[in-house]
Amino acid sequence: MAAAYGLYSHIQSNKRRSIALLLGLFFLVYVMVFAGALLAEALTYDASRDWLLHQAWHDLIWAAPLTTAATIGWIAIAYLFNQSLIDAVTGGREVTRQEQPRLYNLLENLCISRGITMPKLKVIEDGALNAFASGLNQRQYSITVTTGLLDRLDDAEVEAVLGHELTHIRNGDVRMLVIAVIIAGVIGFFAELVFRLMFQGGLRFGGGRSGDGDRGRGGGGIAIVIALALVAFAWLLSVVIRFALSRKREFLADAGSVELTKNPDAMITALRKIEGRGELEGAPSAVMEMCLDNPREGFENLFDTHPSVDRRVAALVQYAGGHDPGPLALPDLTEPTGPDEKAAPAEAPDGPAPSKPPLLPSDPPAVLGGGTPAGPWGPPRGS
Repeated sequence: MAAAYGLYSHIQSNKRRSIALLLGLFFLVYVMVFAGALLAEALTYDASRDWLLHQAWHDLIWAAPLTTAATIGWIAIAYLFNQSLIDAVTGGREVTRQEQPRLYNLLENLCISRGITMPKLKVIEDGALNAFASGLNQRQYSITVTTGLLDRLDDAEVEAVLGHELTHIRNGDVRMLVIAVIIAGVIGFFAELVFRLMFQGGLRFGGGRSGDGDRGRGGGGIAIVIALALVAFAWLLSVVIRFALSRKREFLADAGSVELTKNPDAMITALRKIEGRGELEGAPSAVMEMCLDNPREGFENLFDTHPSVDRRVAALVQYAGGHDPGPLALPDLTEPTGPDEKAAPAEAPDGPAPSKPPLLPSDPPAVLGGGTPAGPWGPPRGS
């Protein structure tokens, strides 16, 4: 068996649960269609509740092929254009080794150490401290970081962040989360459409055509209430499931970063520096859900997409042997020293400022013989 990324058994179990959750999201699309059919029948006929439910079920069966095709089409469009849309709303741009040698070398060496295909590297000109991985296949996968993160984190911490995002790609987290967001988007769009019709169009209770004798009468009001309850339930459940997908994966990605870098303290200090400083102004919630840290919260953690930094750090301290420095205060790099002066770098009290540690070499070390690298990333004993 190949060396595991993080806790292998937990990752496999998490993948199975994620597939089940995504199938549940797909099922919710049909729930929404049934609710829409029930609402339409209740507004068209004045009939009994049972008759309206029966008709809505037949409508669902009739519409199921079209619903399936439309959902698959929606996913196909997102598959082709999701990365372009993400770049458009965040301002991310792809960079080369010449433009970002420090960042490029750190990512390249991590990929070589594990035999991973190197994803694209993108940078957002933003003072926030954050990063995220995106894409649905090998050709699309990319890791995006902010300039604020590059300015505030040292090499070891940036390497830990890159290891976290690489683990998301390797474990299939990115693909699963994007698909979940796509399907949840369909449900959210339909829910919003129904409620807009409800409150702006002025739906009428019992105003439909009178049914025949075997249809009964007076069930329209109850049917409309049932339909609206199904819409609200499907939307709420899709949001909770989508957020749960993100929460469970952050612990594994942190562990995978430590496995790659062998430096739990770097992951911990990176999280402490990023804590509360990751808000990307103007970025939609779907993008923030993919980020290393999402400061947006709601409803007593029910709608939080990430576990708290305290919980993530506590897990790294307990299981990886790291040390927690506690919340970290960062200096304001933009604060000027005078009305017309720019901030100058501080000097050490007893001499010149110490030099920064050297960057990684431009060319990664070659593996002699072209085989699997020696060390912890080689094949396990007895394989």
